[in-house]
Amino acid sequence: MKGQPLSSPVFASLGDSPKRLFGDVKTPCYIIDEGAVERNVRLLSEVAKRTGAKILLAQKAFSNYALYPLISRYLDGTEASGLFEARLGAEEMPGKEVHVFCAAYRDDEFAELLKYADHIVFNSPAQLRKFGLRAKSAGKSVGLRINPRCSTQAEHAIYDPCADGSRLGTTREVWDREMTEDLIALLDGLHFHTLCEQNSDDLKRTYAAFESQFADVLPRMAWLNMGGGHHITRHDYDIARLERVVCGAAEKWGVQVYLEPGEAVALNAGYVAARVLDVVENAGIKTAILDVSAACHMPDVIEMPYTPPLLDEGGGGTVSCRLAGPTCLAGDVIGDYELSVLPAVGDLLLFGDMAIYTTCKNNTFNGMPLPDILLRGKDGTLKSIATFGYRDFKSRLGN
Repeated sequence: MKGQPLSSPVFASLGDSPKRLFGDVKTPCYIIDEGAVERNVRLLSEVAKRTGAKILLAQKAFSNYALYPLISRYLDGTEASGLFEARLGAEEMPGKEVHVFCAAYRDDEFAELLKYADHIVFNSPAQLRKFGLRAKSAGKSVGLRINPRCSTQAEHAIYDPCADGSRLGTTREVWDREMTEDLIALLDGLHFHTLCEQNSDDLKRTYAAFESQFADVLPRMAWLNMGGGHHITRHDYDIARLERVVCGAAEKWGVQVYLEPGEAVALNAGYVAARVLDVVENAGIKTAILDVSAACHMPDVIEMPYTPPLLDEGGGGTVSCRLAGPTCLAGDVIGDYELSVLPAVGDLLLFGDMAIYTTCKNNTFNGMPLPDILLRGKDGTLKSIATFGYRDFKSRLGN
């Protein structure tokens, strides 16, 4: 991958050299750009106003609650994958909606979950039968996740909820076999989530498959949640087509439509700053070892996998270099880059689009310290919103 210039959409909001902006920061660290987050959520809010949809923050992608007061001015609430995220959304966005979906709920957590959740979506008829009446009796809106068996993931099978054998969602075959009238009567809405970093053409295709299978059920529903994975704030996203799908569903079936993007809220709204510790060579490959770890601090790079954008201020792209982390994992590699110059020991490097799936997924493998989290305000000033040390590593392993 070639390094990207300051004019790239990933880095354009900086407006200045990162060496001047971040030269004094302790590395590695995450830097969240408040202005970029606000631009994203403002755009999402405009979509909501034009369509009547309600848009939620999927906390699995971004859960830095220091930004929740800002986000709550534009969005309708949060989506959670379990008890702790539900509590976080309820506590840090008071007065906003809290939606929860989990592949299977725990008996020992469900009563507490009911304190925080407004909508509870079940994954299977069995879970609906087990917990649905309790949720309904507690005044919660109850939904069921649907699997429309419409795969749109061309590259990343790990993120395809519609793959054969997927554990996520109820297919029409299972619905016909297990959804009795008493269970259907518990439902207020249906939910499908099949996308990952995709454009609205895949939503249109997915919705058509879903509608063809559940048209007989939709007249009985009050809401329809179209899930997340919508890259709405990406520069090439077709917003008009998204709005046609949303408005068409709402008008045809009389349902309140929900969208729950995660990445779109914080897309291109954060960075990881790192420094070079050493440069080694093997078989003609030069590798700069950094103080940031793909395995620990940006695990989606390995899990997805993908190569994160890197700012190259020279912009030449003629020098090949591998960037890697300091852990003992041989595969702790961030990626191979074409840069204007070979990084040298002590150089500051800046990776882009690092607000999502980083701070909420990082770990302390090898005893690696967690990077501090900084907030870059709309006025360009930096302030610390979280610092970490040895106690954070040790407390994960014992009391």
